[in-house]
Amino acid sequence: MRAARPLHGVPTPAAGEVRRRQVLPRLAALAALSALAGCGFRLRGAYSFRFRSLHLASTGPVAQDLRLTLEGAGVQVLGEREPREKADVILDMAGEQRQRVVAGRSAAGQLRELQLRITLRMRLYTPDGVDLIPETELQQQRDISYNESQALAKENEEALLFNDMQAELVQQLMRRLAVVKVR
Repeated sequence: MRAARPLHGVPTPAAGEVRRRQVLPRLAALAALSALAGCGFRLRGAYSFRFRSLHLASTGPVAQDLRLTLEGAGVQVLGEREPREKADVILDMAGEQRQRVVAGRSAAGQLRELQLRITLRMRLYTPDGVDLIPETELQQQRDISYNESQALAKENEEALLFNDMQAELVQQLMRRLAVVKVR
């Protein structure tokens, strides 16, 4: 092969080499996509449920967010004033607890680190009493440093962390509800 004429003193690659430089990255990308498709990877899509209605009697913050998310996914959510028998499934969410636990102190005994927790017990069953998800405890926790001179900022940070944990619990519940098989 003959090299192309240099442009301003810089040799230019031959035509075959240019095509090789263009094809190689494309082949690498195609191989990566094939590997991802072969391992079963796919983007998480919208949730689909095998039930149309759910009875949710709890009124805690996680339950309120879950109610909105389920309704957005097309599930009819029945409240505590409606009979449980009308729903395809019943979700009991008992014992939603928010905790703020001291995780560390300085040598002088001042608070230095906190652990924030949300604990939730849940159970999903049919109106006939058949357990679809037996009683399960879900927990989220985050560690936060604490400085008394920045107390107001730390309170705001705590609120944001609790909201983040609450959103994560709702997503965990949605994933669990999406795989339930109602007979």
